[in-house]
Amino acid sequence: MHRRGFLSATLLGLPAFATRVRAAFAPVVLELFTSQGCSSCPPADAFLGELVQQAGVIGLAWHVDYWNSLGWTDRYARRSWTDRQKSYAEHLGSEVFTPALVVNGATMVVGSDKAAVREAIDRATQLPIAVALRRTETGLEADIDGGSRQLTGLLVSYDPEVITDVGAGENQGHRLVEYRVVRDVVTLAALTPRLTLPPVPEHRGAVLLIQDATWHVVGAAELGPDLSGSSR
Repeated sequence: MHRRGFLSATLLGLPAFATRVRAAFAPVVLELFTSQGCSSCPPADAFLGELVQQAGVIGLAWHVDYWNSLGWTDRYARRSWTDRQKSYAEHLGSEVFTPALVVNGATMVVGSDKAAVREAIDRATQLPIAVALRRTETGLEADIDGGSRQLTGLLVSYDPEVITDVGAGENQGHRLVEYRVVRDVVTLAALTPRLTLPPVPEHRGAVLLIQDATWHVVGAAELGPDLSGSSR
């Protein structure tokens, strides 16, 4: 059952789409707002784990903190992640709820409603700004091609997969497996065609998000963890 929970109500689902492969230069960005304290969230977490296996799908799980007072404290939750969801809700005319999934910063649907999520992905427009992200010996480097509007850049680092045994709250007694869990965010002061970025731990992945004034994602690139154990 989807929750009205601490801040809001659930949304209704929509119909399905035909799966398609997305090229690396035309990604789709899925941002899941979730919580370990929400019994409706594990199916959405698992679905995000499935979706990010598809080419061109970039997924991030933002753990919100408004469930933390209801029996279980989610160690990955932050107030800043809740504030991000509130900003999306304001821009999209939506409510704040879990599990909520935002597609390219433009559409919010119930994250466990597979038909609604797939249709939102299918309807997503191609991102207008091409972004490339790579590791260097000292950190990360990015190339940004296109865009003259006022833009904001975020460098997001994530844990690819985390496993948690929940000892209280709605998911008490369950072992949760969650994917693409956001751990840190760096807001970029300025965007230039070539960016030198701070390092991300080798065991974490990184996503560079470019958003416009309406919070729509206009460019994105992802790097998985460096499994070689050294920068490439």
